[in-house]
Amino acid sequence: VLGITLLIAKIDVQKSFFTINWLVMIIASLLLCFFLLNDYVISTIEGVFLFLFLTIFLIYLLKFQKQVVEEELSEDIISLSKLKTLVFLIIGSVGLWGGSEFLIKGATNLALDFGVSERIIGITIVSVGTSIPELTASIIAVLKKEKAISLGNLVGSNIFNILAVVGITSIITPITASDSTLYTHDIYWMLGVSLLLPMLVFMPKKMQLDQKSGILLLLLYGVFLYQTIS
Repeated sequence: VLGITLLIAKIDVQKSFFTINWLVMIIASLLLCFFLLNDYVISTIEGVFLFLFLTIFLIYLLKFQKQVVEEELSEDIISLSKLKTLVFLIIGSVGLWGGSEFLIKGATNLALDFGVSERIIGITIVSVGTSIPELTASIIAVLKKEKAISLGNLVGSNIFNILAVVGITSIITPITASDSTLYTHDIYWMLGVSLLLPMLVFMPKKMQLDQKSGILLLLLYGVFLYQTIS
């Protein structure tokens, strides 16, 4: 998603990306790795721990980052009433949910008809399908000159997926990593790309992600798919 977004426009990176968002994403990723590699299971207690970490992070953002957010907001933004904002949020959320459901079900059934494994479906069709809302939001944010929202959307999505989706799901029922490639291959790719982001931000131009970074990320995703499918 970030790779495609960068092909459309460059993104200037705020200092808070490293001091808060990226740091929390790395901590969340390391926690997930530790819990998985410990016994290949995300237990209920571990799920509670992940969700509590997310809760603390959200409280911190709401309590201490409000002034920073207000300073970074564009003067061109038109304020909406709380009711209209809520209505737009509900309509958009339902539309994204419904569209993702249709896309994933249709694509999954099509893939199964051709005898593709569940793992291949998961890292291609399902992952792409669930990322389309993020891609759409990122592209719209870039086109509206709200590039900070674009990058925040992507990093925030990773944080929420680990701490909320994995956390809440494992609270309901423990998650077992039955596919060994998840903790012998995929999880290291996830960490590697996450740790690569700071280097891309400072090279070749400091505090900026450009088209070259986007091409590199897309090439890395291609290598990941090739290693997985072959």
